[in-house]
Amino acid sequence: MFERHYPAVGRFIFQLSPGFSLEDVEEVCQETFLSAIRKLGSFRGGSSLQTWLFRIAANKGRDYRERQMAAKRGGGRASVSLDAEDPEHGSAPPIPSSDPQPDAALERTEQMQMLERCLELVGDPCREVIELRYFGDLSYEEISRTLGLNVKTVSSRLSKCLDRLERLAQNLESRPRLDR
Repeated sequence: MFERHYPAVGRFIFQLSPGFSLEDVEEVCQETFLSAIRKLGSFRGGSSLQTWLFRIAANKGRDYRERQMAAKRGGGRASVSLDAEDPEHGSAPPIPSSDPQPDAALERTEQMQMLERCLELVGDPCREVIELRYFGDLSYEEISRTLGLNVKTVSSRLSKCLDRLERLAQNLESRPRLDR
């Protein structure tokens, strides 16, 4: 199972959370497969094994991102002053960050949160076909085999689901936000 599905699950996690490093993706993959092995008895076969793994990976990726955000907010660690000097070498020069600028990172995070919210609202049949196509990077034929549907049905369903997803996103964007 691991050898056969690891590359697809890794691509799925990376595309689902492009802010993840290679190490992050590997960590989430390991958590995904450990969870899958522990819960293999609960797999009912209502979807393909790969689809089931993608669902576990999406949940594990979301949990991992939340843990990262909590760690960035402090996560129970003692804070260190930026003005503190190293007792041996004195003041350290500032190290430029390769991270995206805060405004770009915030915008990307907000976009991902909106996408996650829209995918929750669009419902399982649509969410599944969208995730398989765009996060799992599966072809229509692969989705057809995974879901047990005709290729034309996959194409039609994906088109309708994307239209529905777009309407949901537009409705969410047009709502006034209370936190502004």
